Amino acid sequence: MEVSGSGESVVLAHGFGGSARNFRPQVRALRGRYQAIVYDARGHARSGAPEAAASYTPDCFVSDLERVLDDAGAARAVVGGLSMGAGVALRFALARPQRVQGLVLASFPVGGGRGIAAQALAFAQLLDADGLVAAGERFVWGKSSGLSERDAALVRQGFLEQRPHALAHVLRELVAAQPAVEELAPALRRLEAPALVVAGEEDAPSVATAHALAAALPRARLVVVPGAGHVVNLERPEAFNAALLAFLGEQVFAAA
Repeated sequence: MEVSGSGESVVLAHGFGGSARNFRPQVRALRGRYQAIVYDARGHARSGAPEAAASYTPDCFVSDLERVLDDAGAARAVVGGLSMGAGVALRFALARPQRVQGLVLASFPVGGGRGIAAQALAFAQLLDADGLVAAGERFVWGKSSGLSERDAALVRQGFLEQRPHALAHVLRELVAAQPAVEELAPALRRLEAPALVVAGEEDAPSVATAHALAAALPRARLVVVPGAGHVVNLERPEAFNAALLAFLGEQVFAAA
């Protein structure tokens, strides 16, 4: 876990195959006004990578996020993330709404057996059999991935630092279990925290999901970033940071 700055807390969770480093531009933008908190998810980068599949269930990731808040001394926080991390942040908000001041949901996963969830089991099997490079070339940065060249380069760099068994468990236990927004809609309508929903204009699946998510959340602000793909916070950091800071200042902490 890395904590920078002081003030109201903002926690950001990275995507599948990434690390806390993926939010360096956001930490730099936040730390002058807020306490910015980032961490490596279990099975990723510097965090532990248990051998047992049962250590990678959605509840485990929700508990990890709560532990991050506890360790940072944050009773409540704005919680968010990118892709897989956004899915975890929303699960946390549904399970622990009293600890959430706001939500930041970027490139939210399609879920419901679509998108990467549809390929998760085959992806995990290839990781087990042939390792990171073969699985990455087929499912992450290859032509069939749908990632732009910029996204592919960014994702590849972080992905090859990971441990294959851990990523396979994450795919089977967490990614494949991601519900579609339509399934979540009844619960989402009860969330009172303001939400920022972000997608890159060139990431068509995320744009469609973002519109559905923003429609289901009662207090959502939708931002589609021009010229950006799936890794929107790194591809267009200035636009992403501007949207994030405006959301925090105008919707979350306006009365503070």
